[in-house]
Amino acid sequence: MTLSILSSSLKGSLVRAARISAATSASRPASVWTSRLYSTGANNNSTGDKDNNKEAAPAQDSTAASDSEAAAAADASAQPADGAKSAHEEALAAKDKQIAECKDRLLRTLADMENLRQRTAKEVANTKDYAVQKFAKDMLDTVDILAMAIQNVPQEEISEGSSNTHLKSLHVGVSMTRDELLKTLRRYGVESYNPIDEKFDPNLHQANFQVPMPGKEPGTVFDVQKIGFMIKGRVLRPAQVGVVQSTD
Repeated sequence: MTLSILSSSLKGSLVRAARISAATSASRPASVWTSRLYSTGANNNSTGDKDNNKEAAPAQDSTAASDSEAAAAADASAQPADGAKSAHEEALAAKDKQIAECKDRLLRTLADMENLRQRTAKEVANTKDYAVQKFAKDMLDTVDILAMAIQNVPQEEISEGSSNTHLKSLHVGVSMTRDELLKTLRRYGVESYNPIDEKFDPNLHQANFQVPMPGKEPGTVFDVQKIGFMIKGRVLRPAQVGVVQSTD
């Protein structure tokens, strides 16, 4: 009976507590429940943001890796471009060097051709000018013989009062022959020169002998045995002369 009473009393207490709890819950404002809901939602959002951040972090890492790969690819593509540019510049430099060498060879060739042209023209002119040199030199002996023939005729025999008309005519004929021969030689550039009383020049004169001559300047030509000849400014034969010797 005592247990029954305790049980009934316990049940009554529990019922009263339940009623008090229900009444307390009913009397609480809606804002409390709203704040709890917001708090729960915020907690849920915070948890979601954390999850989203966790998901976004790998995405950012993946983007950074992609950017690094793109930069590396750009560098790799730039390196061949730089290499191609360098090779192109080297090829241009090589071509410029070849052009300079070709230009230098061309200028040298042109200079050689010009020198050859001038040398050939000079040789042709010399050949033309001195083609008769040997023939003219051989003719000088004939000129000398005619000159000796004229000089060996006594002046009194060819004077106006002389009656030796044949010798006079012969003398005139020989003199005319000699003069005509000299004129012919002059047409081919051969000129005669007589250095009497001139200063001795070893380039133009050949001294056959030297004699002291009072009243004459030493080193001058006082006698001409054979006159000299030149062809186009070149000595064909030096004059054979006698030179005044110094008495010192």
